[in-house]
Amino acid sequence: MSKVLIVYGSTTGNTEALAEIIGRGISEAGHETKVVNAADVAAPGLCDGWDMALFGCSAWGDDEVVLQDDFQALYDEFDQINVKGKKAAAFATGDSNFTLFCGSVDVIQDRLEELGAEIVAEGLKIDGQAQSDQPEVRDWIKKVVSAL
Repeated sequence: MSKVLIVYGSTTGNTEALAEIIGRGISEAGHETKVVNAADVAAPGLCDGWDMALFGCSAWGDDEVVLQDDFQALYDEFDQINVKGKKAAAFATGDSNFTLFCGSVDVIQDRLEELGAEIVAEGLKIDGQAQSDQPEVRDWIKKVVSAL
């Protein structure tokens, strides 16, 4: 059994709901998960003791990616989360009316790679509210689980 940390930043609740769906899916596959709000964690050593870390953040923006406020504070200290050598991936919900739809996925994934994480699945981008029976959500969870 592997241990998976899921950290999210959510303004409207959509990314939080997606984090919970992902957590349930990974738990149902027999792994230990912990789903936490970015507002409730500290960056130093965040990934210590976990086999995989998944990061979700709502975002918006037409000219630049604007990360959700709570997640931005964590992201500013990402160099302290000890993700080097860890399996990781990013996910988000967003509004496809924005030019930079779910741009947080790309920003987070790029930073994780810079910090030495092993990206195990292409970032999951969901328009609006996620559903547990959504094929792209189920498929993404399967990819993540297969990397454990």
